[in-house]
Amino acid sequence: MSISKNDTNEGPSENYEGLTWRQVNHQVVLNHRRTDVLTVTPWMAPIVWEGTFDPLVIDETFRSHNLTIATTVFAVGKYTHFLRDFLESAEKHFMVGLDVHYYVFTDLPGDVPGNITLGLGRLLSIVKVPKFDRWQEISLRRMELIQTAIEDHIYREAHYIFCLDVDMRFHGRVGSEALGRLVAAIHPWFYMYPRSQYPYERRTVSTASVPQDQGDFYYQANIFGGALEDVHRLTKTCREHLEVDKSVGVEAVWQEESHLNWYLVKNKPTKLLSPEYVWDDAKRGKAEEIKLVRFSSVIKNKAEVRENP
Repeated sequence: MSISKNDTNEGPSENYEGLTWRQVNHQVVLNHRRTDVLTVTPWMAPIVWEGTFDPLVIDETFRSHNLTIATTVFAVGKYTHFLRDFLESAEKHFMVGLDVHYYVFTDLPGDVPGNITLGLGRLLSIVKVPKFDRWQEISLRRMELIQTAIEDHIYREAHYIFCLDVDMRFHGRVGSEALGRLVAAIHPWFYMYPRSQYPYERRTVSTASVPQDQGDFYYQANIFGGALEDVHRLTKTCREHLEVDKSVGVEAVWQEESHLNWYLVKNKPTKLLSPEYVWDDAKRGKAEEIKLVRFSSVIKNKAEVRENP
């Protein structure tokens, strides 16, 4: 795989004649700063909340660079039922004004809706995958399939990549403020809990094991992304660890999410998305600090859509 260094910057270079990325990043962290929530991590990565960024400044800078955002989504088995709502809501709210290339990984290409109206500069490609015996296998194989897709063709077709779950719906803006080298979203069920209650994999027999005294946030695997080189490194490492676990008959407690969290404990994300970006509709109402739900998991009957136990 060959990825140009210019394709992996967190934003426009220092030579850009307008705002530098450092200045843009400053806008994300400091403009209209909120005092009711944590907006910067201990390692100085911004945490993006409503009211912490100026969308006009961010959009003006990124749109001038003709960026393409690869977006992977897995719709396997009955999960194809969620595709239409996912895509239609994404076209209203996801990276509007930027080029987006959706990659739909599915075992049922014929079930991918063919009459979705995509905006200018937005494409959709279908990636055929095998039918899996267990729903857990989809989670366990996702890192491998994303890694392979980046190596095979995505590195030539995009600058950034986001990996999203299909049983989700966009409700509000998820735009260029979310772009960064390595981006992760804080889990909506655990952001108010102490580290001791995070559901990390704790068994030392698994490569995803996180010691009790480590970890900063608990991240949800429904959305993660960043520059291609960084996401490729993440998916490759997680795949290797998943294969080691499988070879000794171990499956991490939350499959790929456990491995994602291990990786992000060791490799701090450069930008964090607040729970606004990964809400759960099963959480009745929303907390006072959640001013806007942007992207959320839809309520579903899991036994109905998961064909295997």
